[in-house]
Amino acid sequence: MQSVSHLRPRAHRRQAPWEGPGAPADRPFGGLSSRLEKSSLAFPLESPTASDPARLSCEFKVGDGNVGGEPKPLLLPLVVQRSGKSSRYTWDGASLALVDFEREPPEDRESVNGGLARLIQTSTLAIRGLFVPRHVQENYMGYLRWKFLHRLFSSSLQVLATQAMFRAIGIGSSQALSSAAALNWLLKDGLGRLSRCIYTASLGSTFDTNLKMVRFSTSILFSLSIGIELLTPLFPQKFLLLATLANVAKSISLAAYIATGSAIHRSFAIADNLGEVSAKAQLQTVCFDNLGLVLAGLLNVLGRNNRRFQTGVTFVIYPIFAAIELFSIYQALKHVHLQTLTKNRLEIIIDAWVRSGYVPSPAEVSHEEGVDFLNLKGNKAWPIRIGCVDPGFQTSAFSLPILQCLSDKDPYFICVETAHSNWTRKPKQRILLSLQEGAGTSEIIMGLLQAGGVIPAEWLRAVDDCRRRAAEDLPALSEDIRRRGWATKNVLLSSPEQARYTLVDDG
Repeated sequence: MQSVSHLRPRAHRRQAPWEGPGAPADRPFGGLSSRLEKSSLAFPLESPTASDPARLSCEFKVGDGNVGGEPKPLLLPLVVQRSGKSSRYTWDGASLALVDFEREPPEDRESVNGGLARLIQTSTLAIRGLFVPRHVQENYMGYLRWKFLHRLFSSSLQVLATQAMFRAIGIGSSQALSSAAALNWLLKDGLGRLSRCIYTASLGSTFDTNLKMVRFSTSILFSLSIGIELLTPLFPQKFLLLATLANVAKSISLAAYIATGSAIHRSFAIADNLGEVSAKAQLQTVCFDNLGLVLAGLLNVLGRNNRRFQTGVTFVIYPIFAAIELFSIYQALKHVHLQTLTKNRLEIIIDAWVRSGYVPSPAEVSHEEGVDFLNLKGNKAWPIRIGCVDPGFQTSAFSLPILQCLSDKDPYFICVETAHSNWTRKPKQRILLSLQEGAGTSEIIMGLLQAGGVIPAEWLRAVDDCRRRAAEDLPALSEDIRRRGWATKNVLLSSPEQARYTLVDDG
């Protein structure tokens, strides 16, 4: 990758003969070309590359490079950056050349440690250009630091777990039965892939709406699978059962990792360079995993002559490495600022906008949203559910007039329903926002804006008042949401939230 920058021309320079008071005004470039034939410049000027040929005559003076008969390269006001190194174009009278260019003042370059500092800077820029995409969000570096720790310790744990499974099936000992070992390995891989298919089919849109929760919860599952694999040498007779359970968990984690990876990469891309960000992510993963292999190899060297010591060290290291890995994943997800709109993010945006007239940015909403894999932040006094009326929930009698008076002009309706908590089984009231088939982003935002302002104690009057206020506030709110960098083309909803209703004319 390379980039080109222009240098500003020097403020003080000698005036060219054609630039004097007596220079013809109607020949900004013709006079220049006729005089260039007499100079030492050898490149043609019939097709100048500058957008304004007249500007060439005021950038630099041709022929200034030869002073005192000794030829010197002509410095052109153009700098190119390649692989973290800056170079400047020069003209030696016959061809273009590139020379090293430093923007620091001369006194800095002549310091004792100047050479070492330039070497470190060049190396750092080269490594950064190798691992980091050129156009990414500012929060990408924080994400990358935690990803490094995650991949380092995760790779080490996987090596230790694989060695433990080899010991469990007898590979490396004289009692090993290769056919039985191969059969067990194939069975556990086949069941793992089957569970992966079932898992991805059952979650579907949850990968979009609750990305961070899915990513972190499956990471916990992956760490537990490593622990199960480490137990196989202690229970070799239960190898198939333990290995299958571990592989099912690892397959589910891998499916979630792949499904959420593209959305995470897209959140960092700022110049439609999703392919570059994804390619750099693969390079980072390979390099970080190789460092993890080195770490695991060092641990094996410590216990290569004592299998009992090696097993004991593994069980001591596992909780430490697993804790570091999960903490790194958690911190890395906090640096992921998704720009897509979901129900939960829209509620955060609308609450902030109603309170202060301010639409938070994706970074601010990400901080408020958190990872929340235990769903502890959804306990509102009057939670809002998007979906259709569920006969299993008790619907308030105040909602019946609304259901009876629906028309094609209503893109949605709002009512109150009573549900039971999953844990305590206590009844809890909440607001239902039901969308008609064909409702889009504006209708969803308006419905949530209206539902957030409804006072259930004064239901009928509150619904009409809030709908009127929501219709008035919708244009300003939608414009503020777009201006803050949110992707407003679609609102990502989970499978239950995607349920829509249609009207039937009983005429």
